[in-house]
Amino acid sequence: MKKILLLYRNAFGGLSHPAWMMSVVMLINRSGAMVTPFLSVYLTEVLGYTLNETGIILSTYGLGSVCGSFLGGWLTDKVGHFKVQFLSLTIGGSLYFVLLTLRSFEALAAGVFILSLVNDTLRPANSSSIASYARPENVTRAFSLNRMAINLGFSIGPALGGLLAAVSYQWLFIADGTTCIMAGLFFFFYFRNKQGRQLHTSTTASLSAPPAKERSPYRDKYFILFAILCCCFAMMFFQLLSTLPLYYRQVYTLPESSIGGLLALNGFVVFLLEMIVVYLLGERARKALLIMGGTLVLGLSFVLLNLTQHLNILYMAMLLLSIAEILAMPFMATITVERSGPANRGAYMGLYTISYAGAHVIAPYMGTTIAATYGFGTLWWCTGALSVVTAAGLYFVVQHMERERESKKALAVAEARA
Repeated sequence: MKKILLLYRNAFGGLSHPAWMMSVVMLINRSGAMVTPFLSVYLTEVLGYTLNETGIILSTYGLGSVCGSFLGGWLTDKVGHFKVQFLSLTIGGSLYFVLLTLRSFEALAAGVFILSLVNDTLRPANSSSIASYARPENVTRAFSLNRMAINLGFSIGPALGGLLAAVSYQWLFIADGTTCIMAGLFFFFYFRNKQGRQLHTSTTASLSAPPAKERSPYRDKYFILFAILCCCFAMMFFQLLSTLPLYYRQVYTLPESSIGGLLALNGFVVFLLEMIVVYLLGERARKALLIMGGTLVLGLSFVLLNLTQHLNILYMAMLLLSIAEILAMPFMATITVERSGPANRGAYMGLYTISYAGAHVIAPYMGTTIAATYGFGTLWWCTGALSVVTAAGLYFVVQHMERERESKKALAVAEARA
């Protein structure tokens, strides 16, 4: 027991106080994450939309996410991450109350688009601020701490959301909006006078290759390929928020409380294990292998659903999906930080976020269309096949970027000594 406690203490040790407070902000915010996990069920069960119509509305959420990610990256480099995060949290929270009143297809599509656009300006700004407040040697762990807070919140939000949905779906929107605004206010009062670490050349030699400080991510061909592959990974992962709740409802006829419990399991497992895994493997294992392994495990989690139909399989599949998230996502974010420099970190984080936002566009429509036309079984087989192709591509690209980074760092050290 003492060894386990020591392991946790070491995993969480050395992180800056602002990094911890940033995680508190995200914990408050994500504890109210109730609308998105249940949006597909709300649209089909409460408002009576078809599976295809639901897929289109969910895809407009993704389209807004793409635009918000691009806008957030641009604004972060122009006005700084503080203003972008505060406005995103407070305005985005207010929009949930507006969305609650919408009923027509066109109004819902427009409302969901605007909501996601505002909400997702937060992502690149938040990533940039984590890199700013973290110590250079703790960047991956700082990202994992932030993700741990998000996932703890996500374990609370869907579980509570399932209970509230059983009473009335309007409480999901009220709770989500309220927690967003609360997170924005907490963020404002704590960070309004905080200055992040300025990442100069001398302090970032271990993080980024010197040429990356001036280049645009949109001219970095290997990073663009990396972003496309991350989008493929996210297309599979985001079935968690679109087709999986529908699968639980339509195939297993689970009530909202049980669906919320299954989704909460994902957040709880990641909260419990991610920091330990990153601490144990972050400096010992190659990122290319970890990301590839996580992608393959993600595909396996969906294929498992086709092997037999039993409630225990749902929990096993969710456990595998959570392990996949732990193995891949923290190191994808670190790759992005290492590839960027102080002057273009917002742009790199913006493009990385766009890769996930793009998946928000494709994943719901692709998933609901395949499920409606060929059945959920075909969707899970297709997801498994995509995971194999994506894993191979990510291994090649990440390995190349890591080799390039190491060679440029060695060259910089040699030039400094000369």
